Amino acid sequence: MQWRNSASQYGWLSAGLHWLMLLLLAAVYATMELEDLAGEGSAAREAMETWHYMLGLSVLALLALRLAVRLASPVPAITPAPSLWQHRAATVVHIALYLFMLGMPLLGWGILSAEGEPIPFGLPPLTGVSESLEDWLEELHEIGATIGYILIGLHAAAALFHHYVMHDDTLRRILPRWR
Repeated sequence: MQWRNSASQYGWLSAGLHWLMLLLLAAVYATMELEDLAGEGSAAREAMETWHYMLGLSVLALLALRLAVRLASPVPAITPAPSLWQHRAATVVHIALYLFMLGMPLLGWGILSAEGEPIPFGLPPLTGVSESLEDWLEELHEIGATIGYILIGLHAAAALFHHYVMHDDTLRRILPRWR
């Protein structure tokens, strides 16, 4: 597998960033869920919160790299080509996923800022301390987390549908080719 995308296959850089983002998002969600299992005020809960913040903000850095690679590389064609409605639906879901990967870390950063908490990686606060803003941003962040589950599920289900029902190469384009 070459590092750059070809007309028919994602290169290892694009594919690797795709799967790395999946692992990063899974870790963000896992820390969120595990945080709820830890006792209030416990060291384990604080550790999960800290990891959630750091991993969540790391999504921004990886997103920037993914976008740069995506803009600099052609998207491999699907064979056989999907119908127009499938192509448009995929475009909408991909845009929504990118907005999710941008919006959720920014909301989290805003929450920490509004709480007056230190921001991981020495990032500056986005806002002043405000309990009402914090509450509003937390509500948006929770709604966004639910939307993220739906978007990720749709994305995975569509890839499996294309692979097992449509029998096209949608999924194979992003998988590594073992020799």
